[in-house]
Amino acid sequence: MKVAVLRFPGTNCEFDTQYAFDKLGHTTELVWHEEEKLPESIDLVVVPGGFSYGDYLRSGSIARFSPVMKAVKAYAEEGGRVLGICNGFQILTEAGMLPGALKRNNNLHFISKYQNLCVINNDNAFLNRCDKGEVLNIPIAHADGNYYIDDEGFQALEANGQILLRYSDTEGNPVVVNGSVTSIAGVCNASKNVYGLMPHPERALEALLGSEDGVRMLKGFES
Repeated sequence: MKVAVLRFPGTNCEFDTQYAFDKLGHTTELVWHEEEKLPESIDLVVVPGGFSYGDYLRSGSIARFSPVMKAVKAYAEEGGRVLGICNGFQILTEAGMLPGALKRNNNLHFISKYQNLCVINNDNAFLNRCDKGEVLNIPIAHADGNYYIDDEGFQALEANGQILLRYSDTEGNPVVVNGSVTSIAGVCNASKNVYGLMPHPERALEALLGSEDGVRMLKGFES
């Protein structure tokens, strides 16, 4: 599998993401935000975490205008798979590629810790190697992870199976972490080829670091 990993000014998780997919045996290529085309014959685009453009204005609101995002949109519209992690999730919502928006955490503080997540829907490329209702342990690190969507949009997410993950306790019960609507931690688009989540699966690949649960999440794209 060939993976394109985007880089914006302020991105700081591109090398973690590259390491993760290299470790899983895939080929990766870093793509600078000023590029107008994506590499040929890619299987996945990843918009990694960080603080694109310093998170001025709103997180991801400037990065959405970078030249490479036109190519990413076109790639997704043709059915290509796109994964946004943390700041990447924020960028994809700002670009209109995912529903909803990310706001400041309800406690107004940066949150950095391992967090349990409950798998809500696994009928998608991203989570197809996880069980529905399974609890994963994945790091989070964000200040603007409070996912918001209006009632009509939320009903559409539920009806279409677009809610991927919720923050939970060890039993899978929802818990309030940052104020997200119904504790949502990740969603996908209606076509289920664009995915976004605030947690960092690329940081959960080795038991030595606290969890290997990110392996099956990222390996889902191999199917």
